[in-house]
Amino acid sequence: MEMAQQFPPAKTRLLNPRCTASDKRRGPTAAVMWMDTKTEVEEASRNHASRSRRVMSGLLLFTGDMEHLDKCMQDKLFVLQLAVWGLRGVARVILANNPLSGALILAALYWASPWQGLLGTLGVLASTLTAVIIGQDSAEVSGGLHGFNGMLVSLLIGVFSTAGDWYWWLLLPVCLGSATCVFLFSGLSPVLDRWDLPVAVFPFNIIIVLYLLCTGTDNPYFPHHPATPPGLPEHNGTELIAVEVTRGILLGVGQIFACGALGPSLLILGAVLLYSPLLAAHALLGSAVGTLAGLSMAVRYESLYSGLSGFNGALGCMAVGGLFFTFSWRTHLFAIASAFLSAYADIALSNLLGTVGLPACSWAATLTATLMLLLTGSLAAYRIPIGQVMAPEHNLRSRSQWEAGNTADRECTDV
Repeated sequence: MEMAQQFPPAKTRLLNPRCTASDKRRGPTAAVMWMDTKTEVEEASRNHASRSRRVMSGLLLFTGDMEHLDKCMQDKLFVLQLAVWGLRGVARVILANNPLSGALILAALYWASPWQGLLGTLGVLASTLTAVIIGQDSAEVSGGLHGFNGMLVSLLIGVFSTAGDWYWWLLLPVCLGSATCVFLFSGLSPVLDRWDLPVAVFPFNIIIVLYLLCTGTDNPYFPHHPATPPGLPEHNGTELIAVEVTRGILLGVGQIFACGALGPSLLILGAVLLYSPLLAAHALLGSAVGTLAGLSMAVRYESLYSGLSGFNGALGCMAVGGLFFTFSWRTHLFAIASAFLSAYADIALSNLLGTVGLPACSWAATLTATLMLLLTGSLAAYRIPIGQVMAPEHNLRSRSQWEAGNTADRECTDV
């Protein structure tokens, strides 16, 4: 019995894997295979992470200001350079500086109305070529600074015209008005540079008002319909539709380009998102604030539904919320205040100018942003010099690096 207990049957021994010689020989091989598999998995994971980083780096090349594109275009044909300058000018209308964003916006305008798209294209090209011909600063031309005012003038001339689409005589005031913007821009620049202020859309606002005053509503060649004050009471007694108000917030972004269609407005918002997610968020926020201000002043429902109540608030919020000021919780609240002030100023100016049939355009947002840039106090520390303004995310990183450098300098000089 003792011998039987010491030596169990062969079948029992085979059921115990630790007792087989073949398994002992297989053990090192299995370990090596397991190590090889682990190495392959880690290598595949590293390759996947590397590919993801390359894809992300490639996508980031199309965001922000795309400065690398300017270096690539230096030795290219003038026509290609002009196209990039023009697309930057298109994007500058909505405070962006990205040619790909400009291309998306231009596509949105053609989607909404091919005639308006053509007028916008002609306006930005006319003003940009005028700047080249009269020898304006090359950095301003390549940055699109001489294109966006001309585009806005051409779009508003088309919107207010009662002659209908494809009225070819309208191309004459479009080209002349767009070209005149360059002279106003050049004349205002040295004046506003004394206070480090941007020329912004002062030329556009001046030219479009002068054009509408010159032509009048009954002009036989260039007739236009008069602007309606937003404060006129509703006569149909209809109730406010919440869905239409929400839709009007989105349209407020498109109305910056005088576009009142939802699909193209979403594409315009996507173009801003491509340039800067922070700027896109402030565009929507400002449009919502402008709509809220319109509700508080009981403006016409049509102004709320069409987005006309929101676009000045969007511009005022975008200018302060990360573009001309480094983003922080203080400047964020400052941007909301700017949006409210722009919206209320727009209602006041629209009611005033509407009595003589003139639109307020973007006077409210332009004047409000200019005043905000002149403020002193603690918020002035967040102000970005006009020559250094870039995408809000880049401005934020630059300020962080600057503050880190100043801290390091102070530590090095401490005794």
